[in-house]
Amino acid sequence: MDRVKSRRAEQRRTTRRRIVEEALRLFVGQGYAATTLEQIADRAGVAVQTVYFHFGNKRGVLAEGLDVLTAGDDEPVPLIERPWALQATGEPDPAGSLRIWVGNARVIFERVAPLMRVLRDAAGADPEMAVTWETNQRQRHADHLALARHLAEIGGLRDGMSSERAGDLVYALVSPETYQLLTEQRRWPPAEWESWVYETLSRSLLRGC
Repeated sequence: MDRVKSRRAEQRRTTRRRIVEEALRLFVGQGYAATTLEQIADRAGVAVQTVYFHFGNKRGVLAEGLDVLTAGDDEPVPLIERPWALQATGEPDPAGSLRIWVGNARVIFERVAPLMRVLRDAAGADPEMAVTWETNQRQRHADHLALARHLAEIGGLRDGMSSERAGDLVYALVSPETYQLLTEQRRWPPAEWESWVYETLSRSLLRGC
């Protein structure tokens, strides 16, 4: 019986994953407003009722897709509890901590930046998507603040720099908007964006830099 339950749970997870993957292709390719649940279901090879069952509506699909792209998988583990984030907030060297954080932010933005543009556009026309956008922004700030507080705890912040102000600066620079502006509009290589953000934050935040 346990084996049957496990197999069914894995089948449900596989179905959810397939729905999300196909929905993301549609959202990025043609936009949120133009994408319908019928299109998502057709591309995923399931009934529309199956999409409703798993996600409730189109907003639910997009929200989960954003979570999956941000994390890199569909495991229910918050970003701040991911191994790389725990490594960054456990690193005793301030420069090393910041380097881990910015390097992994680049990896995330390479996956998620196109979808963030979709979410931002959708938030301008859909009040519920606007709530999703604000929730994402608050969580992103909270994660960056956790890094800043770690830097403060290990004595890494320069004199006069509070952890709150440091968190704001990381939030501003380690952002999908900045990443898109420089890598998409100005054609910077992602590695160049990473180096610039790390160097700028090091000079602004860290003692002795």
